[in-house]
Amino acid sequence: MGLFFKNENWHIDYRLPNGKRRREKVGTSKKLAETVLSKRKVEIAEGKFLDVLRKEKIKFEVFSEEFLNIHSKANKKSWKSDFYNLKKLKEHFGGKYLFSITLKDIEKFKLARSNEVAPATVNRELATIKTMFSKAVAWGRLQENVSRSVKFLKEPTGRLRFLEREEIIKLLANCNKKLRPIVILALNTGMRKSEILGLKWHDVDCKRGIITLLDTKNGEKREVFMNEQVKTALIRTPKHPESPYIFCKNDGKPLHDLRKSFFTALEKSGINNFHFHDLRHTFASQLAMSGIDINTIRELMGHKDIRMTLRYSHLSPSYKRRAVDILGKKIDTFWTLESKSENQEEFNLSEHVENK
Repeated sequence: MGLFFKNENWHIDYRLPNGKRRREKVGTSKKLAETVLSKRKVEIAEGKFLDVLRKEKIKFEVFSEEFLNIHSKANKKSWKSDFYNLKKLKEHFGGKYLFSITLKDIEKFKLARSNEVAPATVNRELATIKTMFSKAVAWGRLQENVSRSVKFLKEPTGRLRFLEREEIIKLLANCNKKLRPIVILALNTGMRKSEILGLKWHDVDCKRGIITLLDTKNGEKREVFMNEQVKTALIRTPKHPESPYIFCKNDGKPLHDLRKSFFTALEKSGINNFHFHDLRHTFASQLAMSGIDINTIRELMGHKDIRMTLRYSHLSPSYKRRAVDILGKKIDTFWTLESKSENQEEFNLSEHVENK
């Protein structure tokens, strides 16, 4: 917003909430122009120009496509999650204009969805509409983001399942030849299934003991360190003459589905309630139980936020039991030493009395 002098008259220059620029000729008095400009600022703040936004009449489904193409696809590797969330949101808000959707409408959606799906699903959909409305304001299509004050549902503690040492041994023993090296990599590196199955031979540097990941969840390059177990597993994996992929099918195309072979191995091992991603939980948990500090685990996992690492780094009951056993032995040692000291003092005192 500002003033400018042109053709012997003062003009004011300002923008409406939808981003459109407006200029008005006021007259020869600069003071009057300043007064009018101040008045326009107040009018905009009070929503007088809201009708300008309403004239555009942008329907929810129309803007959702714009949001998906301009924001989600351009900035998010996992943009498909927005696609599915918007699909569900359109079922509820489709046909409505953006400016007509109220806070109450969104609260009604939240309540209805909470009776159908888990809190985490509702929260993901709410997060999508919050971002979408925020962009609508930033792009001048809305004056206010009414979804901003909507609170997320409280989510239960996330599912965490990891293998104990004995279970790891059983699982590896029951994996077939193709599956075993994949499981070994997951257990020893914490890599995700998609990262492992997308590995190519040129990503592996055995001399330096490093695997380079270019296609990660957060889109950033990451270096994964190999131990001897991983190196041996890769060395023993036969190369396909016409495929760059380490783990591939007979035609050289990369593997995508491990469900059948992995489920069979779990069944033979007597392991229940376990998914492939839980091997990543196992990697972090076993590191924590080995005394590795949390920040090192965070770096090995490729986490930006240490809170995510804390979620993975729970200790097993057996490790906790060993911890309190060690403490018990230590306290017992203190007690023994203290008892000996007291006995010695009593002995010295009695000897002193006898001598008297």
